Amino acid sequence: MNRVVAPRALPLPPAAGGWREGDPPGRRSWVALDAPLGLESGATLPGVRLAYEAWGRLAPDGANAVLVLHALTGDSHAAGTAGPGHPSAGWWDVLIGPGRALDTDRWYVVAPNVLGGCQGSTGPSSRRPDGIPWGAAFPYLTVRDQVAAEALLADALGIGRWAAVIGGSMGGMRALEWAVGFPARTGSLLMLAAPAASSAEQIAWGSMQTAAIRSDPGWRGGCYHDAPPGSGPHQGLGLARRIAHVTYRSEAELGARFGRRAQPGELPSRGGRYQVESYLDHHAAKLVRRFDAGSYVALTEAMNAHDVGRGRGGVARALRGADMPALIAGIDSDRLYPPAQQAEPAALLPGADHLRIIESPYGHDGFLIETAQVGSLVRELLPPAR
Repeated sequence: MNRVVAPRALPLPPAAGGWREGDPPGRRSWVALDAPLGLESGATLPGVRLAYEAWGRLAPDGANAVLVLHALTGDSHAAGTAGPGHPSAGWWDVLIGPGRALDTDRWYVVAPNVLGGCQGSTGPSSRRPDGIPWGAAFPYLTVRDQVAAEALLADALGIGRWAAVIGGSMGGMRALEWAVGFPARTGSLLMLAAPAASSAEQIAWGSMQTAAIRSDPGWRGGCYHDAPPGSGPHQGLGLARRIAHVTYRSEAELGARFGRRAQPGELPSRGGRYQVESYLDHHAAKLVRRFDAGSYVALTEAMNAHDVGRGRGGVARALRGADMPALIAGIDSDRLYPPAQQAEPAALLPGADHLRIIESPYGHDGFLIETAQVGSLVRELLPPAR
């Protein structure tokens, strides 16, 4: 007689996902800033550490360094296998390594975890100098603050000028801010699927996600990091992920992949789910175990504040001052950051010629999925050595 065995229940998720002190370091290294970091808001952030990973070898003159910047829920693990300290394989693994688009026999590739993140860099889940988690006391950050911290990381690594700065989505915002804020230190630019300034609609999407997190009773005003497992704002973070994930994919892809089909064994008319709901549930459940809700809020608010023209006479004037070779690419099916937003920097940056288009059915996530097309852009920006 066949016996049905119930699946083993997963352990409760920690109150705050992400890397915590005492976890395996994996491939991470750290740089601690010598002094408190001054922020755009006028506040200062003491005790800043930035986690980063690097591949290849830095040339004696530092001229072969390339900066790779991750998106909202990414991290420093851009290349390499999953393992202790790294629950997933590198998010651009096929692009970084010997003989690949970012050839580590030639280039020294650096990928930091963003300031405010939760994978080794200082963020809301980190402990303040007095040993208490930052939580609600973590200061408001902007993309400009994050790039200022990355410039100090470059100083500590002995890199005066990047051969290229490359990023997509939130990483693209930071890459553009590097080009505008530090043009002499940005040898070339590749910006993928990002705007020069976040639009009202993008701020609206972000604000819904942060509201979902803050409405969770487990949020506790942002002071939940020492709560027991299962007591963090997991429902709110999961809902934020569901909202975001719909914007990351295209309507056509969701329709072709799931249609109106019910999840096998479930009837929506009896409380069951459609397949697309199960898909969103899956991504929500994964995120709450690897990411911190406080970091999600801090980084989303930084993205909402993104505007390279702030305090610089407007976007057009700011972009015209960034004079380096630049490739700007959009994704044809991206409904979060549509190609029209990349057309503006492509037209205004002196070193850009025309907007590149990545063809993909996958929407915004195409910059992570269409690695062959992204690799071609990287090789165009950084031609292989002859």
